[in-house]
Amino acid sequence: MINVTHEAAEWFKHELGLQEGQSVRFFARYSAGGIIHPGFSLGIEVDEPVSLGVSSVVDGITFYMENKDLWYLDGYRLNVTYVPSEGDIEYKYEIAQ
Repeated sequence: MINVTHEAAEWFKHELGLQEGQSVRFFARYSAGGIIHPGFSLGIEVDEPVSLGVSSVVDGITFYMENKDLWYLDGYRLNVTYVPSEGDIEYKYEIAQ
C-alpha cells in the first residue's frame, strides 16, 4: 500500500535528518484540503511503530502507517516520489486493484 522511491527516501533522510533504522509515520490529520478525503490530508512524523498497519523499507528507513490510520488509504495505494524541479516530495494516490 505504500511505495516510496529511492529519491524520495533520500529527501526524507536529508530534510528530517534521518539515520538508517529510523521510521517515518504517515497519518491522517485534519486539514482544509485533502484529495481522497475532504477535510483530511496526510501528515508525517519521525516515530516508531506501535500498532503497525502497513510498511515499506527503503534505504534503511521504514515508512509506515498505524492500523488506526489505514482507513485513510482504504482502496488506494500511496506512491511517494521526489520532484527534482520542485525540490520536494509528491504524494500520489492510485486506486488499488
